[in-house]
Amino acid sequence: MSRLFWFAAGAAAGVFAVRKVGQVTHQVTPQGIGENVGNGLRELAGALGSFGAEVRAGMAEREDELKESVERQTGYTPGRYSTEPARRGSGARARRADG
Repeated sequence: MSRLFWFAAGAAAGVFAVRKVGQVTHQVTPQGIGENVGNGLRELAGALGSFGAEVRAGMAEREDELKESVERQTGYTPGRYSTEPARRGSGARARRADG
């Protein structure tokens, strides 16, 4: 019984070792290196995307804080975009309209 146990343990260890060696040799081939680089770039793109989302959320939060501060100090409620028309005589748009 003990011989059968050690035979099975040795066979399992051999299968495990062969599979690990196969994985390591695949990683050093050009295809394996390409897969590793591709996975790394995907992770980097995901991290950059989530970083950008956090930055945008922080910017929106800060913009709201600044709007509240302006409204509290001046009584004026600023909009997100100005609805006032551009003044004549300033900028390229006014020059095109005049010319």
